[in-house]
Amino acid sequence: MKNVGNVDQGIRLVLAALLAVLFLTGILTGTIGIISLVVAAILLLTGIFRFCPLYALLGLRTCPKVN
Repeated sequence: MKNVGNVDQGIRLVLAALLAVLFLTGILTGTIGIISLVVAAILLLTGIFRFCPLYALLGLRTCPKVN
């Protein structure tokens, strides 16, 4: 079941790309760089599949309900 709306999805995908670019250009390095890649991967996957486990746990959703 989807719980990530269109705007939320777009923000997640843009942030994932930004974090990946910052790592690949060497701006974020070391431990912070690795953490940024992990966060980017999570944002990318939740944006693609439009499902956020944290939202499900908290009972949140940013997409309209399907009747």
